Amino acid sequence: MEEREETRKIQFTGKSSYIVSLPKQWITDLGLKQGDQIRMIRKGSSTLELYPPKFETRIQKKEDATIEIDVEEDASIIRKLISLYFLGFKTINVKPKTGRLSPSQRNTVKEAVKRMLMGSEIISDSSAGITVQVLVNLLELSVDGAFKRMIHLAKSMSSDAILAIKENNLDLAEEIINTDDEVDRFGFYIIRQLKIAIQNEHMLKEMGFRNARDCLGYRLVVKNIERTGDHAAFVAKDILEFKKPIKKEIIDKIQEMNEFALEVLDDSCLALFKEDYSQAEKTIEKTDMISKYEKKVREASKSLKDDEEVYRVRRITENIRRIAEYASDIAEIVLNMNIEKTLKKTGLRG
Repeated sequence: MEEREETRKIQFTGKSSYIVSLPKQWITDLGLKQGDQIRMIRKGSSTLELYPPKFETRIQKKEDATIEIDVEEDASIIRKLISLYFLGFKTINVKPKTGRLSPSQRNTVKEAVKRMLMGSEIISDSSAGITVQVLVNLLELSVDGAFKRMIHLAKSMSSDAILAIKENNLDLAEEIINTDDEVDRFGFYIIRQLKIAIQNEHMLKEMGFRNARDCLGYRLVVKNIERTGDHAAFVAKDILEFKKPIKKEIIDKIQEMNEFALEVLDDSCLALFKEDYSQAEKTIEKTDMISKYEKKVREASKSLKDDEEVYRVRRITENIRRIAEYASDIAEIVLNMNIEKTLKKTGLRG
């Protein structure tokens, strides 16, 4: 998205007003004409913002949406709710096409709002329909803030999963699996914000993005963090399935592997926040070392005679390897997002 800048003189007119002319090309590009209203906002002591009518219309269109549900629908209601949440609607009405919403349908909506749609509340609930309102202010929780919280949760899940295996702690395993919903909630919230930013140049800048392409990069990063949480949950499910610990010498090596995977995940996310091309490159190279840790786990597992235990260890290490691979994918995204800035610095841009 191109950013333009011009300097214009302030002129005095009448007894109490000043005027500033706007470039003709800007007016043409925005589809404005003589007589159109421009909204002006003063922010603090150093900023003035101008908003054309189209900006106001675009915001208003995102206020309300209604979905009508068939008698047989249940799981598909969740997909529709999430889609409208992503699109930035502030109020979502769920109504039956005919008759009433069934108790099952009402519970589906309430569970989806509770578990998936951050900043949302049900303000009206009856068999005739449910109204969901998104109350969170767009800038109260920044994309970076939500993303950092999401990373923290996913990393904690992964560390706790190994601890749960060590202790054979079924309660902790259940808690990890439930936390995966919280990771997804942050992911959905970030995607909603990114979609709003892409559609609105003002919001794009307010959220701290340089251009719409950065939003796509963040969208891909969010997916990788969501998958990190998923793999931590997979490890936790192993505890519930087998209900017994793994030998100490093996789980110690698994823990080393997991700590390394989380370390490179940290490195890749730090490169993202710092917009650091060089660190992203180093992280990709470092990630290859995961094979060394995986080899140590295999060596420690050679004493295992039980095929079930061998399978468990292999499955756990595969989940941890995937986390390291997601870290590498994030670092690749950072390279793509910052390559132009690097070319400018080195003078290689054509």
